Amino acid sequence: MEAKKVFRTAMRLSILALVVLWSGFPIFMVIVSSFKDPRTIFDYPPKLLFRPTLQNFLELAREWPEYFLTLFNSLIITLGAVLITVVLSFFAGYAYSRYRSRTLTMTAFFMLIVRMLPPIVITIPLYPVFSALGLFDRHITLMVLYSVFFLSLGTFLMKAFIDQLPVELDESAFMDGASRLQVLLRIILPLSLHGIMATATFVLIFSWKEYMYALLFTTTRAKTAPLIISEMLGSVVGVSWGPVFASATLQLVPILLYVLLVQRVLVEGMLVGSVKG
Repeated sequence: MEAKKVFRTAMRLSILALVVLWSGFPIFMVIVSSFKDPRTIFDYPPKLLFRPTLQNFLELAREWPEYFLTLFNSLIITLGAVLITVVLSFFAGYAYSRYRSRTLTMTAFFMLIVRMLPPIVITIPLYPVFSALGLFDRHITLMVLYSVFFLSLGTFLMKAFIDQLPVELDESAFMDGASRLQVLLRIILPLSLHGIMATATFVLIFSWKEYMYALLFTTTRAKTAPLIISEMLGSVVGVSWGPVFASATLQLVPILLYVLLVQRVLVEGMLVGSVKG
């Protein structure tokens, strides 16, 4: 029995190692290539021992200076989308957790239907609407779009966390004279921080790398970093792979560091829905 247990553990660890290698190796190669001399990026077999250089990053700043502005746009839009989604999801999740009615059930069903639709189906009719309202190529437009896209997931994620909090906490606070808003902000909010972090992480990752909405609804003012990377790859004078890898690294590193810092919260957020409170 002990031998079988050791064998199963070894198999699980081996499979996990293969999955990590399969997922992480391309990311590793992108980051490594950004520090290589452009002439040696595609050498075969790849060289892992080399003298690092910042040439690709300097060339990126010289040839594509607008990339850094779009990176700042991505940051502003991402933070705005995270804030809007977390606030709305928190209040909506509390309502779905603590109240029961036919209307709430219908709205929950509607949110699920909208979430299952392909994004392009929703995007096409929104294009003339945003243009008529003067919301084309604005940061707030992408913030709202990203928030709406993840609002249903965020709401049900927050509901799953709040479901684990005993309703007696609310009732005790009401008996002590607390208002509904005070209960939300002073009791439910601190106890739901893991759910808030998990929701924020999903929205942050999606918003930081999103391409389609940014392509359709921006031109210059609100252009995001993924669009510039796409322009680099489609350059008519040929692709300068050094700056491409440098820009991809600058796009990757912040999100990788963030995920590493909150990975435990993220895993809990993914699994909480399967735990009955």
